Amino acid sequence: MERPGRGAMVSEAAIGQARRGRLVVLSGPSGVGKDTVIKRLMDLAPAISRPVAYTTRQPRPGERDGIEYSFISQREFLTKRDAGDFLETATVHGNLYGTARERVEHLREQGRDVLLKIDVQGASQLRSGAADAVFIFLAPPSREVLRQRLKQRETESAPELATRTRDAERELEEARWYHHLVVNDEVDRAAGEIAAILYPNPDPGSSRHPATMA
Repeated sequence: MERPGRGAMVSEAAIGQARRGRLVVLSGPSGVGKDTVIKRLMDLAPAISRPVAYTTRQPRPGERDGIEYSFISQREFLTKRDAGDFLETATVHGNLYGTARERVEHLREQGRDVLLKIDVQGASQLRSGAADAVFIFLAPPSREVLRQRLKQRETESAPELATRTRDAERELEEARWYHHLVVNDEVDRAAGEIAAILYPNPDPGSSRHPATMA
């Protein structure tokens, strides 16, 4: 058996295409490393799909429309929301975020497991309406580590940093109702733990140590 948190790669063949895909919800405060862990998780479990969410915030340096997010105006977002196009929505640091219902359903009908990276607000909305969803909270090793990570990003102004720090404290209190809590003390270990939660019996033919993977 592999060391916990160093999950083997999971092939699409191991997941199977006959069933309807699962909904996997990953939340965590800003600065906890969600995107980095998700990128590693997608290497370990390529059967997982991640639909592109919508947001009204401005793109950060290096972000591409339709890749990291679909960037739209507030007016466009509200029109979609009122039409019932979103599975969930949230207001995060003054910006609107939403998961397109059609994108998620299309993937699940194909038998793909769908990973959503959403705020605790959006996760709470799905809590009662998605009984088959798996809720995972990604936490920092400590609050102090999280504060340092936020400062090191240098992507926010001082007021924005204060807002994110305050919101992070609130979000950490919500972790108690998630099915699983994973501490991101090391990216490979955290991603491997999530892969093991979702796929406890990976395809033996694809088992490789993460360090040997391209």
